[in-house]
Amino acid sequence: MATLAVDQVTYEDLYSRWEHGNWSATELDLSVDREQWRDTFSEIQRKGALWTYSMFFHGEDSVADNLSPYIDAAPREEQKYFLATQQVDEARHAVLFARFMREVVGIGGDTGSALDATRPELSWGFRQVFLRLDRMADELRKDRSLPKLAQAITLYHLIVEAVLAQPGQHLIEESLSKRGLLPGFRKGMHNVSKDEQRHIAFGVKLIADLVRQDPECRTAIEELLREVFPFTAAVFVPPDWDERYVSAFGFTLEQIYTYGAESMEARFRAAGLEPETMRVGMPFDLPPEERARRGLAMLRAGYLGAPNGPVKSDPEVTQILFDGLVRQIDASVAPGTTIQWDFRDAEPWHVRIDRASAQAEPGRVEHPDLTFHCRFADWLDLTSGRTEPWRATLTGRIRPTGKLRMLVRAPKLFG
Repeated sequence: MATLAVDQVTYEDLYSRWEHGNWSATELDLSVDREQWRDTFSEIQRKGALWTYSMFFHGEDSVADNLSPYIDAAPREEQKYFLATQQVDEARHAVLFARFMREVVGIGGDTGSALDATRPELSWGFRQVFLRLDRMADELRKDRSLPKLAQAITLYHLIVEAVLAQPGQHLIEESLSKRGLLPGFRKGMHNVSKDEQRHIAFGVKLIADLVRQDPECRTAIEELLREVFPFTAAVFVPPDWDERYVSAFGFTLEQIYTYGAESMEARFRAAGLEPETMRVGMPFDLPPEERARRGLAMLRAGYLGAPNGPVKSDPEVTQILFDGLVRQIDASVAPGTTIQWDFRDAEPWHVRIDRASAQAEPGRVEHPDLTFHCRFADWLDLTSGRTEPWRATLTGRIRPTGKLRMLVRAPKLFG
């Protein structure tokens, strides 16, 4: 069994780091921040900051509320103790953001009213990710198995904290530091970042331990990632695609998405998971910059993200879509078969499956083993998570036909 760098860190050590890193969210001086917010920030910078900070505020509140079943499900006492410290951290982070909204922005009299007032700022992708986190907490209360815990830790520590929160923290800290703005809040965010690094280290270590204890944990993680990746891609889409919400602070969406792609890959590798071998639809054999470009291309074309009216088929983006699809296919389920997509409103596509891989191309094939009849838009709704597979088939929006054995094997084939 391979030794990982994370094996050099113990749960007791992570707890000790928490004791030595304690800080107070209520003692930070936000008086200068209030003046700078009013006098130095431009209107678009206030809009962009409110959008970004609101997602952090709601995220911290949500993870604090949802952590209890994680403590119950952790198999070792040392893990439970650390998770208990993390719940304290998340509550402290929420207090920081509630103070900022109240004392600097002038929103909300208490935490609850501040949350209500900032809820319209949340992106569609953010809402979907955290709705899934709510459901995950409920699932973990009923099922404390190692595979379910592995899914829960992946969603919380790797997706929410490493892939989403860290790029956002990087944006906030660097942009404010360059201009010497919001000194009280900036100090608080520095402390938040240190806390999150400790949380992520715990999550990576626990995932590594769980996968080695039960190989089914890896399969469960892949299942979870296939489900949530379409949502995570859409978290940082600014309102009305106004990229000034980001560029006003000296960043581009491409830079933020690349940072998230780098963080994702690094954490998977640290946990002993080889990303290139995972059936999650992501091209980990390509550089992070290319993965970020592809994700943004699908978002800008409407293939991913919030439903926003009719979507026009784009040949380049459709190629990206089907490339992700074939990366999810388990070729061992149905080697030597072909699958046809018969779109009523777009060019047809097909996939050929051999013993070890699959290839997707535009056009039709003769005598496919399985055919999906649907509008292109309906297929996009399915792949983007905007509708559930059972609902799409039950309502006839997607109609599969073909050999009985392929109809039965299709769910396993696509994961």
